[in-house]
Amino acid sequence: MITERKDIRNIAIIAHVDHGKTTLVDGLLKQARVFRENQQVAERVMDSNDLERERGITILAKNTAITIPDPDTGELVKINIVDTPGHADFGGEVERVMNMVDGALLLVDAAEGPMPQTRFVLKKALELGRRVIVVINKMDRKDAEPDKTLNDTFDLFIELGASEEQADFPVVYANAITQQAGLTFDLTPNLQPLFATILKHVRGPMVDPDSPLQILVTNLSYDDYRGTTAIGRISAGKVRAGQSLARMMVDGQVIPERARYLYVHQGLEKVEVEHAEAGEIVSIAGLEGIEIGETLADPENPIALPPIRVEEPTVRMTFSVNSSPFSGREGKWSTSRKLRERLMDELRNNVALRVAETDTPDSHIVSGRGELHLAILIETMRREGYEFQVSRPEAIFRTGENGETLEPYEEVHIDTSPETMGAVVEMLGSRRGKMLGITNNPDNTVYLHYLVPTRGLLGFRYQFLTATRGMGTMHSILHSYMPLAGPIPGRQTSSVVAWETGLTTTFGLKNAEERATLFIGAGVEVYEGMVVGETPRPLDLIVNVVKKKHLTNMRSSNKDIEERLVPPREMSLDEAIEFLSDDELLEVTPLNFRIRKRILGTEERGKQWKKAREALGEA
Repeated sequence: MITERKDIRNIAIIAHVDHGKTTLVDGLLKQARVFRENQQVAERVMDSNDLERERGITILAKNTAITIPDPDTGELVKINIVDTPGHADFGGEVERVMNMVDGALLLVDAAEGPMPQTRFVLKKALELGRRVIVVINKMDRKDAEPDKTLNDTFDLFIELGASEEQADFPVVYANAITQQAGLTFDLTPNLQPLFATILKHVRGPMVDPDSPLQILVTNLSYDDYRGTTAIGRISAGKVRAGQSLARMMVDGQVIPERARYLYVHQGLEKVEVEHAEAGEIVSIAGLEGIEIGETLADPENPIALPPIRVEEPTVRMTFSVNSSPFSGREGKWSTSRKLRERLMDELRNNVALRVAETDTPDSHIVSGRGELHLAILIETMRREGYEFQVSRPEAIFRTGENGETLEPYEEVHIDTSPETMGAVVEMLGSRRGKMLGITNNPDNTVYLHYLVPTRGLLGFRYQFLTATRGMGTMHSILHSYMPLAGPIPGRQTSSVVAWETGLTTTFGLKNAEERATLFIGAGVEVYEGMVVGETPRPLDLIVNVVKKKHLTNMRSSNKDIEERLVPPREMSLDEAIEFLSDDELLEVTPLNFRIRKRILGTEERGKQWKKAREALGEA
């Protein structure tokens, strides 16, 4: 018989990037007394990943749990909380999390209102029929407009096809940093109004404890001592530590398993338990080879749950074994076998990722939801000690019903100054962008709403920041697949390429500096075909940056010492990826990023260029 578990609530926290999800979780944990009074706790405690802390974004969905008393009954209620990413590139994390919860807290910035990723995460919650509580956060901002934010959020619910029940959402106003909340603009000294709203409006899981066991695996983790851990909600039945299980794979195969270790979440810890019942989110360790989307079921009566559906990737890159002259110097893992193993391991918990074989075992095509999605994977592998090279990102095309070629388009939202608006409009126009709207903001900025082919946004972000002097903000989200927009111009600058292998010298760099922006300084080891700078010339500039000055007297010697170079432009991984041209690769090692030509030899590159020109001339 199906009943409601009154002692559990399962909720997800969803929002646009930087609207305060992780900070709010910090507050919920503290006020639920998960930590001791004198315990020192880091900010954004749920963002345990180094990359998350450095970038200030949540990348991986994470589980925690608190226990609070029900104000009406006085009985303790456990709230399982899942913090989710806000960036659309990590939508795979959001989609699978929604399968574990019964409701969601939608955080919206009181000043910014609903943003592109707000639409994305809310759409996922509504599609799965989840009850949503709207939390209007950052009420302390001077430019906060909570009434307008609420109206815009309601309009978004209607636009996304919310049911009458979903559109009649409860509202809580909050300031996550100070850990305050209220049902009106006047906030209370704590988050109790939010706790009460969760208990009142998010119902407990509807379960049948007497039915055969069913657990949909929605996340994975790994423990050095107990191996792979599967995380999911018990949809029906009960599970005990040591119990026999049927592992139902996506392709229909059934494999016998055993629940060797059973955990539930409490605070930030996993607590080992002997048994758990339907409605609880559990972790089962010791299941080698298990994958997300599989079902753990009763071996006597195995019934599979619907697998997790995730939207297909839109951007791909080629990951290859490092073939530069410096290969194997700096990385711990650099072979094709290790590269393949690492990429296949990533597929186990990164459900939005795709890896395809190529004609050569040294290369794999890796597809993801966007440049950031793939950049995070590259940075993670680099920090793990892997050494490899990647190609320029490219949009993934589809074939329409009538055989036509379709490409992905993104909805782009931009805030910039009136002074730089013209430059932004011109750049997006050249990239086949279509303006959907323009609005003057109260803070003397301009809001631009565009529809742009994904191809047009590849390599655009750095140019955008340069054009807006670093003050502009841009957010994008996949809109749909539409017919090809036509040719889009590539990078408007060319590369400065090293002619010889060796150590760079001040003399060699000084000659190049007059015609280019350099990426490296003196005393850096380079190889032939390595990109060392950027030039506004239409063609690549080949320079000898290792050239030494032949000194003839003391005067020229002293003059050389006094020469100073302009500090080189240091690029982040994201900027280096954006910089790449079709004929270039990015060499990635634990210590360095190096941009290089696909064909390193200057003479061979010249021959290939000549052949290409001749072929175009014949056509």
